[in-house]
Amino acid sequence: MFGVLGISGLSFLLVAAFTPLLIWGLRSLKLTQPIRSELPPDHQAKRGTPLMAGLILLIGVVTSLRFHLAPLMVFLCAAFLLFSSIGFMDDFKKASQQDPAGISGRTKLLFQFAMTGILLFALFRSFHLTSDIALFHGFQLHLPVAVYILIMLLFVVGSANAINFTDGLDGLLINVAMPTYFFFFLISDKPEVQTFSLVMIGCLLGLFLYNIYPARAFMGDTGSLAIGGSLSILAVIEKVEILIPILFSVYLAEQCSVILQVWYYKRTKLRLFRMAPIHYHFSLKHGWSENKIVMVFGFVSWASVLVCWLIWKFALAR
Repeated sequence: MFGVLGISGLSFLLVAAFTPLLIWGLRSLKLTQPIRSELPPDHQAKRGTPLMAGLILLIGVVTSLRFHLAPLMVFLCAAFLLFSSIGFMDDFKKASQQDPAGISGRTKLLFQFAMTGILLFALFRSFHLTSDIALFHGFQLHLPVAVYILIMLLFVVGSANAINFTDGLDGLLINVAMPTYFFFFLISDKPEVQTFSLVMIGCLLGLFLYNIYPARAFMGDTGSLAIGGSLSILAVIEKVEILIPILFSVYLAEQCSVILQVWYYKRTKLRLFRMAPIHYHFSLKHGWSENKIVMVFGFVSWASVLVCWLIWKFALAR
């Protein structure tokens, strides 16, 4: 245990030490965040903040592989890198062309579905993933492999994008994602998953120093898609699919608010929320500060983890 905590601490120190250098480099290359015109005035003031600080999370990949070079660790790091590469393409276009749209949503989804399909195939082929979904008290839902893969394909891509939506305020995604990684550390009996989860927590804590309000840099899709993809893959590996509605409650609320907003507007030409994703609604409708939203959403994430851990311990664990 001490060794894993030490690796996590090392990751924190490395990210905390090297992030200022990355910020300087991004600012020098003028790779900064363009701001969508419809966002509130306080967000317009963030124009020019360096983007793609999520690149610093690659330190976690290197650290994980350096101290635990095993097939499952290589797989986890590969999943992180694949999703990060999609985010990097999007961020680079946004920053270099100062275009808030980035690459098209269709292109991003195409890459995500392709890479997720490859990852799921590798899990079945090399890591003996089963198509059973664990239910309560040892019961299993047996699904045909093709059906399970289709469901998990939609789940991973959908969850990765839901987590990506959460990265809309300074420090928000980091504060919400750390509890989720901690959940996988708590429940896993796989050293690779435990190490990877704690290393990512250490890296996120290091980046949090520079991403908390007022952020000196944004992680961008380079970081948020990587976090989303890796957390979704961890859920598949640990077979906790049934807990996802609770464990990913904050991310799903963010994504559902966008879907509901679009659906409601098309039907009524009115807005259900002042702005979506829903964290903007709390800011515009209720006047919450960014720090308050980050704190409350983080608390909800920790509460979700506690509930899921209790369910796992008393109803799912074998």
